[in-house]
Parts: sequence; structure tokens; C-alpha cells
Amino acid sequence: MTTTSTMTGSMTGTASGKVPASGVYVPLITPFDHAGEVALDALEALAHELLDAGVTGLVALGTTAEVATLSAAEKDAVVAVLARVCGERGAPLIVGAGNNDTAASRDALAALGKVPGIAAALTLVPYFTRPSEAGVVAHFTELAANSPVPLVIYHIPYRTGQELGADTLRTLGALRGVVGVKYATGGISAATVELFAELPDDFAVFAGDDTFFSPLLAMGAHGGILVSAHLATGRFVELADAWAAGDVVRARDLGHRLGALSAAAFAEPNPTVTKGVLHAQGRIPTASVRLPLLPAAPASVDEALRLLEPLAGPGLTAAS
Repeated sequence: MTTTSTMTGSMTGTASGKVPASGVYVPLITPFDHAGEVALDALEALAHELLDAGVTGLVALGTTAEVATLSAAEKDAVVAVLARVCGERGAPLIVGAGNNDTAASRDALAALGKVPGIAAALTLVPYFTRPSEAGVVAHFTELAANSPVPLVIYHIPYRTGQELGADTLRTLGALRGVVGVKYATGGISAATVELFAELPDDFAVFAGDDTFFSPLLAMGAHGGILVSAHLATGRFVELADAWAAGDVVRARDLGHRLGALSAAAFAEPNPTVTKGVLHAQGRIPTASVRLPLLPAAPASVDEALRLLEPLAGPGLTAAS
């Protein structure tokens, strides 16, 4: 799927926004060189490879980017590179912004209004503080009312410690300026079924747990924000297209194989295995990560490479 995003937002003031384009978005890793610095040339090349393989858009400064370990200057450089690439390619760029402090999150979102071409912000449900669900709604109500770009809520309770019910997600989805959710709850539950049964208008659900991408597409998800789509990229795009076309037989086969690859990619803390594979493929200069992460064990990288090999096919790029 290569559909251009329909998200809109003014550069100043609040943003209303429209539902994001369906398809596969890749939350980019941050490659490091042998000196431990951000390898911006490698990042740019990787972004082009992924777009060449058919992804809808890219995500900057997500958890996968090791954003907690990047300096302010490094974050700015990463966003500048990816904004330029996405601008050249006509692809939407989503940027991670915000934390568990509402006022600081509001300021971080305001800064995004100064960067041309950002389609939306990926904004985490407040972590560690663990507010009530009413507090979460109040947090996003404040942010959505002041953000210059639309918001995609990042719901990942096993990192935030905060569960949200379907009613709360629907309330958030109805807010002006909230256009979607990255749904990463660690599985499919009764709350998942309840959410899909009655989605708000102009509100996209994107799978955020890679291993559940295929079943969530079957339930009606708009796409996915997927780390493991750095690998076998074209196949993840093909999977999304298969479900959209109603090709259930093809979708099931691909879904099973890509689910196994995704599980291997997350056998160790994200993004260590993915970086190990990218380095083994010669696509980034090192497999380095920053502490407290440690590089993935060779056996974990080898297993991912083993599962990746049969997914290659004629006409597919190195990213595929």
C-alpha cells in the first residue's frame, strides 16, 4: 500500500486532522556508526529503502529509535532527515512526542509545528504516573486542543502500566485532533472486540504488536506501525494488501510466516535483534545500541535471518 496520507494540520494553532492513510508504517531504528554517533546517511538510505518497498509512511523518534538515549540535537537531526525524505517522496511522517507530564507534552507538540511536513504526532498514554482513565482523557483533551498536528495515541499498557477500556478509547477517538491509536495491548481481548465493534468516525486503529498484525487486520485494523517491517518489508505490505482485497488464503499464509518472523525480532529487547539483522544485511554500519540495551546474541540474529530467508522472492528489494 502506497496511498498518500490524508492527515492535515495547520502549522500553528490546533489541528483537526483526518484519518491516516491505511497501510504499513515503520518506526525507524536509529543507526549508530563505529564512533557511537548517529549515522544519518544510513538512516536516510534506510528510509528510502523502506519507501521503495511500498510502506505508506515512516515514524521517527519512537521507542524503536532508542529515543530515551538521544540528545536533543540528535533528535532534531533525525527528524530533519526523515522529514526531508518523506517530503521528497510524498509520504507521511509521524513523530513521537510527549511523556507523562501534560505541560511538557504540550510544549513538545508545539515544537513539531515548526517542522514542515509532519503528518501527526505519536503520543504515549502517560506512563509510570498511572492516572485514572478520566485523567488520561483529560491529558489528551488538553494536548489535542493545543497541538499543531493531529495525534495518534500510543496505547501500550505493558510499558505504561495503564489499561484503557474500549469506552475510553472511543472517547479519546472522538476528540477533535485525535486521528488514531497505535494499539499494542499484548494480545486480542474482549476489549479489542468491543472497540472494533463501534469505532468513532475518522479514527484509525493501527496494530502496534507486530505478532498480532494479521489478526488485527482481519478484525478491521487500518494497518500497522511495525518494527519488524524493517525486515521482509514488501511482504508486510503484501499482507496488508491481501486482507484489504479479501484474499484470505494468501493473508493467512503470509500472516503465519510474518508472525513467526516478528516473534524472532522481539526475542530480545527491541530493537536489538532488528539492528543485528540490518547490520548482517549490510544496511547499517553497526548493530550498536546504547545502554541500558545490549546487542542481541548472535543466535537470536541468526534465527531471525533463518526465518527471513524464505520470505525473499523475485523482484523484492533488500528491504523485502
